[in-house]
Amino acid sequence: MKQIVLFASLLCMLYQTSCTTKAEEKEESSKFAVTSPITLDTSFTKEYVSQIRSVRNIEIRAQEKGFLENIYVDEGQSVKAGQLLFKIMPKLYEAELMKAEAEAKAADIELQNTKALVEKNIVSRNEQAVAQAKLDQAKAEMSLAKLHLSFTEIRAPFDGVIDRLPKKLGSLIDEGELLTSLSDNSQMFAYFNVSEPEYLEYQTNAKNRANAQVNLLLANASVLPYPGKVEVIEGEFDNETGNIAFRARFPNPERLLKNGETGKVMMTMPLKNAIIIPQKATYEIQDKKYVFVVGKDNKVRSRNITVAAEMPDLYVLSGGLTADERILLEGVQKVKEEDHVNFEYLEPKEVISHLRLKAE
Repeated sequence: MKQIVLFASLLCMLYQTSCTTKAEEKEESSKFAVTSPITLDTSFTKEYVSQIRSVRNIEIRAQEKGFLENIYVDEGQSVKAGQLLFKIMPKLYEAELMKAEAEAKAADIELQNTKALVEKNIVSRNEQAVAQAKLDQAKAEMSLAKLHLSFTEIRAPFDGVIDRLPKKLGSLIDEGELLTSLSDNSQMFAYFNVSEPEYLEYQTNAKNRANAQVNLLLANASVLPYPGKVEVIEGEFDNETGNIAFRARFPNPERLLKNGETGKVMMTMPLKNAIIIPQKATYEIQDKKYVFVVGKDNKVRSRNITVAAEMPDLYVLSGGLTADERILLEGVQKVKEEDHVNFEYLEPKEVISHLRLKAE
């Protein structure tokens, strides 16, 4: 009988020990990591969709009417300044030049004869003046004919790359008709729009920047190896969008960039006394971001926050939290409003040291 009582007591002790252990494990497993926002001087990279343009891009148009006699270049070809590109049939303009030269020669002969007669007092000096005027007019007509003839040869005004050739050999070309486009791609412009607050922030911090360098993210997600520089800001804001256009210049020694490409200008923006929290401490409802704030009573309550900038693993806030508040770091999907939580507080510096923040 004593053995039965002893055995029962032993079972009861084991049961109580087991229950206590499970309760402790449950309490331990329900502990959540809690931290606070941190205030830092840092920077982040903002991307702006941009349109890429050649430093010089012009249309090559015919200055005279005629048949396209020769095409000396091909699409995509690099050309040098002064290189012959097209030739419009010059026969008519050659004939006009010959006629003008003959008329100038006749006028010169007439002037010489008139001078001889003036010296013999046969005609008045007014006749000589008239003959001189006729010669001057003939020379002007000859210069104009030379100019028209020169227009039949179309040359590159600068080094560049030929675009599409819409006209084929033998086409009848009207005056002013488009023959091709020429792009100087030695350097490229990237135009991008900046909002008014970002513009004010940029101008305010301009003195604190070592330079105005920016980078260009290409369509294939690679970064152009040559950094550019912001050099021009337009004079007015767009009333419809509230943006203002910036222009950055990029070197293009390998001619990788072409006129009309798109990309993203990556600009480094400095942040002073920025309030920063880990992204994993947030959750999203209908495009709005929230955190759980742990009150003095250790209960969690949701709070809407305003994100000013996004960095790897981190959000920079412009509203919603102060640096002395506590927020739930992990388990945001496991708790509900007004839940009482047991937690372990982690120092903000320790938390972000395991993230990818680049602080200054």
